Amino acid sequence: MERNLLNLRVALQGIMANKIRAGLTALGIIFGVAAVIAMLAVGNGAQQEILEQIRLVGVNNIVVAPVVGQEEKKVEKGGPAGQEDKKKFSPGLTLLDVASIRQMVPGVKQVSPEILIETTVVQNGLQRTAKVVGVEPAYFAIQNFELQAGKMFNAQHLRQGEAVCLIGQGIQAKFFPKTDPLGKLLKCGPHWLKVVGVLAERPVSSKSLAQLGIRDYNLDVYVPLQTALIRYTNRALVTARSIQQANALWSDDEEGKKKPNPNYHQVDRVVVQVHEPAQLAAVADVVSRMLKRRHYDLVDYEITIPELLLKQQQRTKDIFNIVLGAIAGISLLVGGIGIMNIMLASVLERIKEIGLRIALGAKRRDIVSQFLFESALISLAGGLVGVGLGVALATLVSGIADIPTIVSPGSVVLSFGVALAVGLVFGIAPARRAAQQDPIASLRYE
Repeated sequence: MERNLLNLRVALQGIMANKIRAGLTALGIIFGVAAVIAMLAVGNGAQQEILEQIRLVGVNNIVVAPVVGQEEKKVEKGGPAGQEDKKKFSPGLTLLDVASIRQMVPGVKQVSPEILIETTVVQNGLQRTAKVVGVEPAYFAIQNFELQAGKMFNAQHLRQGEAVCLIGQGIQAKFFPKTDPLGKLLKCGPHWLKVVGVLAERPVSSKSLAQLGIRDYNLDVYVPLQTALIRYTNRALVTARSIQQANALWSDDEEGKKKPNPNYHQVDRVVVQVHEPAQLAAVADVVSRMLKRRHYDLVDYEITIPELLLKQQQRTKDIFNIVLGAIAGISLLVGGIGIMNIMLASVLERIKEIGLRIALGAKRRDIVSQFLFESALISLAGGLVGVGLGVALATLVSGIADIPTIVSPGSVVLSFGVALAVGLVFGIAPARRAAQQDPIASLRYE
């Protein structure tokens, strides 16, 4: 132990005698460690963001959304050239489609239809625009909602379409900041709804809102599906008023341009949850084929699998992070080569010192220990500075580029351990060369 401490002290004296050279030697390790930590922090942040987005859209989900404004004409077979047949008809996305998916498509765990109604919410003199969302109980399980207070819809609410609702945290903060909303009335459009429950807050970043095309769930008012159909709108019902509105929308304006097509879909969104992730693509294909037949070959819907899209995005980011990590690892390798070069030069400069130590009784292993200690200490100092610089870089990237970064203890330990190992490995050759010097020739060396 005493010999090792003596060798360590001699190594420290050698480093302090050449501070500038030791500092320049450590730069490769410093930048390498900092780059590794920063890159891993960016990768961890991207992975965490993807996981949060998957939780927002739900797990193993297929989303069926209607497309409004589809027009398709066909030429009648055997008729005169240019003669057109009637436009293809589609009843739109309806609850009958939802029932068919439940009954006929294998691998489906549960199905959640949604009806979205843009309206105005009023309570106690306050007013703001919001969405009333007609849902079934499966919606809250699929979307991973949690109930903070009150209760979920019961069978009577669902069956009779009662005027009750669940509200998000944003609605509670706006209209009931200091009072308990349970049992209170909230006017949504032309109807007063009784608040029976409050949902727990769901943090949603602006980036997730833009990338996933989702809305802020905290600002929604949720009602039973039958309530939305009975008290608000049921686009599957044909009335004289709906015919007049459709005719007005379908007719040309004064300039001969077509007006926007009306939304004829009864349901605004259907989420299909499957049992296993491996079934997502197959179930989506079956659902698409079934809906195409039910809509008489008019594809007025679109099917997306958010989880697969997000995982593909994650794979792309992982490849990018691997490339960046490899570049950072190369910088560590270059730093190790720099240490070896400087230590070899140091051996040539200190041949007389090595010969003197051997002549005074130092063994060859003492010389090896001395130079290994020097390379290890340079790597240790470079690793410590590199860790601090890496954490600072990760924070800087997060603040300037608005990219989430997470510095994990594992990445710090990994980069620091690699830096120390690089110093030891690349210090072996110079240390062995120093120990192999002939003491008599070394004392004569000029």
